[in-house]
Amino acid sequence: MLARMGFSPLLVTQRKDRIGWMSCNPSVGGVGKGHVVRELDALGGVMPVATDRCGIQFRRLNTRKGPAVQATRVQVDMRLYALEVQRLLAALPGITVVEDEVCGLELNGGQVGAVLLAGAGRVEAQAVLVCTGTFLKGRIFVGLDSHSAGRVDEPSAERFSASLADAGLRLIRLKTGTPPRLAADSIDYTRLEPQPGDLQPPFFHWATTGPRLPQVQCHLTSTTARTHEIVRSGLSQSPLYRGLISGVGPRYCPSIEDKVVRYPHHQQHHLFLEPTGLDSGEVYPAGLSSSLTASIQEAAIHSIPGLERARILTFAYGIEYDAVDSRGLTPALACKGVPGLFLAGQVNGTSGYEEAAGQGALAGVNAGLWLRGEAPLVLGRAQAYIGVMADDLTATGTDEPYRLFTSRAEYRLLLREGNAEERLGPVARKLGLLTDQHLRHLDQRQAELARGEAAFRSTRVAASEALDAWADGVGTARLKEGATLAELLLRPEVGLDELASLHSLPNTFTPAIGCELETRLKYGGYIEREEQSARRLRAAETLKLPEDLDYATIAGLSREISEKLSRLRPATLGAAMRLPGVTPAAVGGILVMLQHGRGLRGDKLPPMGTVDREKLE
Repeated sequence: MLARMGFSPLLVTQRKDRIGWMSCNPSVGGVGKGHVVRELDALGGVMPVATDRCGIQFRRLNTRKGPAVQATRVQVDMRLYALEVQRLLAALPGITVVEDEVCGLELNGGQVGAVLLAGAGRVEAQAVLVCTGTFLKGRIFVGLDSHSAGRVDEPSAERFSASLADAGLRLIRLKTGTPPRLAADSIDYTRLEPQPGDLQPPFFHWATTGPRLPQVQCHLTSTTARTHEIVRSGLSQSPLYRGLISGVGPRYCPSIEDKVVRYPHHQQHHLFLEPTGLDSGEVYPAGLSSSLTASIQEAAIHSIPGLERARILTFAYGIEYDAVDSRGLTPALACKGVPGLFLAGQVNGTSGYEEAAGQGALAGVNAGLWLRGEAPLVLGRAQAYIGVMADDLTATGTDEPYRLFTSRAEYRLLLREGNAEERLGPVARKLGLLTDQHLRHLDQRQAELARGEAAFRSTRVAASEALDAWADGVGTARLKEGATLAELLLRPEVGLDELASLHSLPNTFTPAIGCELETRLKYGGYIEREEQSARRLRAAETLKLPEDLDYATIAGLSREISEKLSRLRPATLGAAMRLPGVTPAAVGGILVMLQHGRGLRGDKLPPMGTVDREKLE
């Protein structure tokens, strides 16, 4: 982002050949995560382009559910993905890549002045963006054996944590892990359930017209009662259950030992076998993350259907690492106490490539704006999933690796994958992040959407025997007086495909435009309702809370809520609403205090009835 804004950033990494390397799963996207990748594409990011170019399986998830939770997921060739990311970065003007280790920050008058490199020494910098992944004092565990590492076969960064602490950020310890890697030729695929990609593949990048690489199948299998018995027998040698790992692990991506212990009533757990590349000869068993001993891992794997003779190429491991309490950052992902210091990714307590990339884009833009002396970019919760994530992290923090889900958004129907360009295209245009070709595409897209909506609303199908036959064929009620194509789309049984069998108009639009038109027309009433709710609640979201507000004197607040608010001191009412345990009654009490106790004008506050906590959950 900095390069696109006209700056010449210096990228420091321990290994140039590992830029873009996928530490864990060989896929990009998924529910919530895929939404972020589409937002990155709207902002001119690299991840969507590299993903589409290196995709070996494309799938659309949740197609039987509403458009808010439908998402794209792409399996990629991991080696080619890293090479493509490196190539795309090299093509951006002004970027210099240095192979070194950052071991400290130099602050001048409380502001960033330089970074200290282990090899090259001091390098002056007016703004610094920290993206450390799991490398800060990283420690890998396989059973009771452990060693310092940032990921397998790569050293950790042992000295940089102290600089973040000196900058006033509170350090926390987190834990994650990865499954073993299996030899593809040792798996019995006849015992597995195939998981093919979509015949009409979905893409992340606006300019992608089709897959570049051959497409492959994934496969499904499950653990067994014998697997769980083996895992339980190895718990005495597990660093998790021996207390050797102090960091908190991800709730939504638990290790196999956590699954077995937490859910003893489950007879099996699904495993998805994903190839890591076209010619890698390696398979990633998603769902089998572990830090058990090598012998227990091997026995457990051989108890799984299709994996009885599987060879382990790399054993699973757990990794513990330093992160920061993200409440020490602003919603622009800037360090509150150190001007010019920005943080993104797992250092902020998140998990996943997509969450890290989304934060990197936001923090990079804001580093550029800070250098220009301009106001920061803060994305609203009704504007982008990246904004939801940034607000969650900076308002309430996290004590476990944070994962983005659509359920974290109050207005998820407004934050669809399909309208990411409409939401963030104007922002990217204003910031100068897009190429001329991309800008032309945006203009053409807007014209096509406007033309499509007008055409669907004005094109009427008269009542006739042919219309009756069509209605019978798609399973919807007959129409006595005919209807417009837009009105027909309102029927649950009718989608764009069904409409195309009645009229030629739907076939005049590309799949991407057609899908967005269908969503707008079919869910228009719901979308408008969410837009109205977002407008009503925006005043409450941004209402600033006085720093000296005495929560103990506010009627309706329990002692627990009062103490929590007094301790955390949320800056806005929106931040207070999202604190766990803060009830709608408590929010109402705060509003009453502000309106009557502080003498604020009623027109500056939202009506009491509009502060609906259910909209925030």
